[in-house]
Amino acid sequence: MRTLLGTALALTLPLALTLTLTLAAPVAAVPPAAAASGGPPRPLVTVAQGILRGEERDGGAQEFLGVPYAAPPVGTQRLRAPRPPARWHGVRDAARQAPACLQFSPFGLADPRAVSEDCLYLDVYRPRAARPGARLPVVLWMHGGAYSQGTGTQFGGRTMAELTGTVVVSINYRLGQLGYLGLPELGRENALRSGSFGLMDQVEALRWTRANIGAFGGDPGSVTIAGQSAGSGSVCALLAAPAAAGLFHRAVLQSGPCTLLRPPDSTEAEAHARSFAARAGCSVPAEVTACLRRAPGAALVEAARTLPTPGPASGDGLLPVPPARAIGSGAWNKVPVLIGSTRSEARFFVALTQPRLTAEEYAAQVLAGYGAAGPEVLARYPVAEHGSPYLALSALMTDSTFACHTAWTAQLFASRVPTFFYEFDDPGSPTLAGAQVPGLDQSNAHSAELAYLHDFTMGERPLTPVQVALGNRMKRYWGAFARFGAPVAPGQARWPAVGTGTATVLTLHPSATRTTTSFDADHQCAFWRTQPPRTV
Repeated sequence: MRTLLGTALALTLPLALTLTLTLAAPVAAVPPAAAASGGPPRPLVTVAQGILRGEERDGGAQEFLGVPYAAPPVGTQRLRAPRPPARWHGVRDAARQAPACLQFSPFGLADPRAVSEDCLYLDVYRPRAARPGARLPVVLWMHGGAYSQGTGTQFGGRTMAELTGTVVVSINYRLGQLGYLGLPELGRENALRSGSFGLMDQVEALRWTRANIGAFGGDPGSVTIAGQSAGSGSVCALLAAPAAAGLFHRAVLQSGPCTLLRPPDSTEAEAHARSFAARAGCSVPAEVTACLRRAPGAALVEAARTLPTPGPASGDGLLPVPPARAIGSGAWNKVPVLIGSTRSEARFFVALTQPRLTAEEYAAQVLAGYGAAGPEVLARYPVAEHGSPYLALSALMTDSTFACHTAWTAQLFASRVPTFFYEFDDPGSPTLAGAQVPGLDQSNAHSAELAYLHDFTMGERPLTPVQVALGNRMKRYWGAFARFGAPVAPGQARWPAVGTGTATVLTLHPSATRTTTSFDADHQCAFWRTQPPRTV
């Protein structure tokens, strides 16, 4: 029988976002003659590498898609630190998105043509009126996916850009063992002595943004990094990474609290990397790097199956200490923070793993997982009160992981920087595509807020007009935070900063946006603070 804690830790610590995606085919540079004819002239922007021709769709924000921010990490450059992209001649067409990075999740992508190791590209969205020198605030988005799957191309920023007057950047970064492989042999090849290439990619994207975003009308001195799930874990890592100092000025963390994350240290990361290399047929230490660079990408994906999902490891020059420890000590890249979670995060994970849980199985798992505290946990999360074992387990896991850790992480930040705390609560939010289970309510589950902030539908149905209005309020808050370092949106509810005592939380609800001080009590955080971390 799968245990409660085994399920919870396997799913919530990697912060999995397991969605099926359909993407465009790879992009290629084209000469000016290939530009579409007719209609308004397509916008041109000159960056350090050359000229880009973007697109303006339906009179909305302008977009520049498939822009290289680093050289392709292929061939002999596989498993190396990113390098700056090459220049191109003529005009590069930027009207199509680039492929996703190689996917290491068993869920994968719907279109295999949209996957490539040549994937270090980003998309830029800007308001129609933006011009060089406008100095608009910039939001750089990092997708989730347990560091093993996903892509920035699904996160359109047109509405955010036009509604809030921001420049939105959405990036790809290397995933799985191609992005996070803790072999010392690989670390010795770069100055940071690290195998966290996905995190290096994110730093490189920030460097490209600082050097080039002014050409799009963005302000390189006003960059907000934002991410959800594993993307939020990446934000935590960047806050603790000395190499990222000065490259961003605000941070948004969605459903990925830093105190919940337990990144492997360099010793643990090496053990996982050795196991992976052996499965890939590369067990000879003197030949391991050359062997891994020769192996077909599909073989590396296959070798990674059933192994722990890697992520950025601590203990090297890139991430010297775990993010939560760095933030607690005060040794981090201090910027204003916006942080939050959804009301019922764990419904997503429980629905995927234990959709038909019985009351007897639920009780047995709680008693086995929590030992002497098990009876009290059952008393606090009774099936009768929640309506089903599925909802009881979901509430228990939401509170003990995402909700309370978000509150504790917010308090860590609030002791040093302006911090703003939210909870997304739409009881009618769509269920994520590919995750629907008949008869199970997955409203407010992990990732539910994403469709409200980005230009796509991640659920089984589009948002209703009322939900679109909630999404627009959220975009205005996020945009104001990117502009001012505080979510001060005219005409919307005041969002006070977190104090040093009871946290004030903004509840994002379709009918009304309101503040509350009952978050800790609602999620029983005082009780969960007394429980030791579970590591089984």
